[in-house]
Amino acid sequence: MTLFVNHLTHIDASLWSPTHGLMGASWHVDAELDGELGSDGMLFDFGEVKPWIKSRLDEGLDHTLLVPTEAPGIQVFDCAEGLCLRTQFPYPMELRGPRQSFTLLPWSEITPEQLATHLSTELSRRPPAKVEAIRLRLRDEDIETAAYTYSHGLKHHVGNCQRIAHGHRSRLHIWRNGQRDPELERQWAQTLDACYLIHDEDLAPQVDESLDTLSVAYRADQGRFHLTLPRERCHLLSTPTTIEHIAAWLAEKIALETHSRIRVQAFEGIDKGAIAEAS
Repeated sequence: MTLFVNHLTHIDASLWSPTHGLMGASWHVDAELDGELGSDGMLFDFGEVKPWIKSRLDEGLDHTLLVPTEAPGIQVFDCAEGLCLRTQFPYPMELRGPRQSFTLLPWSEITPEQLATHLSTELSRRPPAKVEAIRLRLRDEDIETAAYTYSHGLKHHVGNCQRIAHGHRSRLHIWRNGQRDPELERQWAQTLDACYLIHDEDLAPQVDESLDTLSVAYRADQGRFHLTLPRERCHLLSTPTTIEHIAAWLAEKIALETHSRIRVQAFEGIDKGAIAEAS
């Protein structure tokens, strides 16, 4: 007997792509569970399925940086912060942070299909009573309009959002003078795609301001974090990079550039976000 649960939960993370570099990701999680029916005529109570699987995903790779350790130019080694990641392709990056902020995978690239197989195997090692096997499917949200990915870190967050390189794949809706503007959405999604958003107070001092890199450093409850990546990949905000501030930042910038009344609906991954207006 197989029990299925679609849209069971979401995963938000960042990943290192040997083609695109640092990228945010958000996936729907669907699940199937195989097993024998109990005397109550049930395999597994639906009310228990979601928290059992979600808690294990939350404790694992959710809100981490997924690193394909067999990709070209990847180095991972111990450091004072915990682990250090250095990359060469498609651009140099260095990230240092506590071990729990990384998910290391012995692959040449990260794909949702391979990740789902990995998670299914891990969950099936110690399944709940009556469950013999668990299969997950990870899939992108279907987005027909503008979308982009971004990564960030929130040092004041009490949970895993404090990790310096976690991210999201998000919709972007923009209204100009009361009308949806698909062209503005496309332009800004293209500008923001695969970017890193920085609160300017987290910038680390640079000896040489002419360098084409930026460094971010902070201490949070989970430990010390440090990230250096190309300046062209970064956008600076004068506020923490929460979704509320991201929406307000976008609305203000777009209103200033277009001399229009702007309303922005900025998503943080799947089905959540913030709305801001400016003129």
